[in-house]
Amino acid sequence: MTPVGTDRAGDPERGTLDKAAGENFPVAPFFLPRAWRADLMAVYGFARLVDDIGDGDLAPGGADARLLGVPPEEAEDRSVLLDAFEADLRKVFDSTPDHPILRRLQPTVRRAGLTPGPFLGLIAANRQDQLVKRYETYDDLLAYCELSANPVGRLVLSVTGTSTPERVRRSDAVCTALQIVEHLQDVAEDLGRDRIYLPSEDMKRFHVQEADLATPTAGASVRALVAYEAERARYLLNEGTPLVGSVHGRLKLLLAGFVAGGRAAIRAIAAAEYDVLPGPPKPGKIQLLREVGVTLRGEG
Repeated sequence: MTPVGTDRAGDPERGTLDKAAGENFPVAPFFLPRAWRADLMAVYGFARLVDDIGDGDLAPGGADARLLGVPPEEAEDRSVLLDAFEADLRKVFDSTPDHPILRRLQPTVRRAGLTPGPFLGLIAANRQDQLVKRYETYDDLLAYCELSANPVGRLVLSVTGTSTPERVRRSDAVCTALQIVEHLQDVAEDLGRDRIYLPSEDMKRFHVQEADLATPTAGASVRALVAYEAERARYLLNEGTPLVGSVHGRLKLLLAGFVAGGRAAIRAIAAAEYDVLPGPPKPGKIQLLREVGVTLRGEG
């Protein structure tokens, strides 16, 4: 994702949290209780920072590496940084972490009784990104999303005290869909990092070569492939949408925002005629609000 806001070299914590404005979905909107907003921003800060480490998107200057105790000569080694970040995460549960993002997370962990599992899953996903650059099958991609996306939804349910097995199942479907949509929006950016999240078997099916993803605009085969994957994401969103109706009050509006963000992004991709290569198709606020209304009414 593109950084939004201040220079992280001056304030690593603030710069990470400022990126919330650039997401497809509301992170901690104003209508939520203050305690929930604080907890959700703490969870978001962790997820955003671990992604920045895994993507090599930390601000120049090495502030994050210094906070994690990584020596300057290893400050660009993502695997070393992820190991250090995991070691600091573990301090959240039994002592005091060093990084301000993790210190911010500690009260949330204690208040909501969170366990290390979801956080370790997000770190594992970013470790996988250092080793796995292509996914052969859709099932392989779903297994990656189990680490890279689904823990976030599970944390939201835990923070709000609403986790049940059925809600977790629905949440997983929504989170995986949102991850697939983000991959579709970021095909060109990911290729620049030598990563392709379009399943290889699907690329073969649609006669798409890797070189076809490096062109300024998408040809017919690439557009057909993107449309196919977008439909898969839409199916998952529909599978997860009953999660919204299973809760009440302001949490219902928050979860509707997650689903609506995915739906609006898919519509934006479709409006671009599935040509995602010039840059990420993004929905406007009016479209997003329209999708929130549709989701709350149980339509779509």
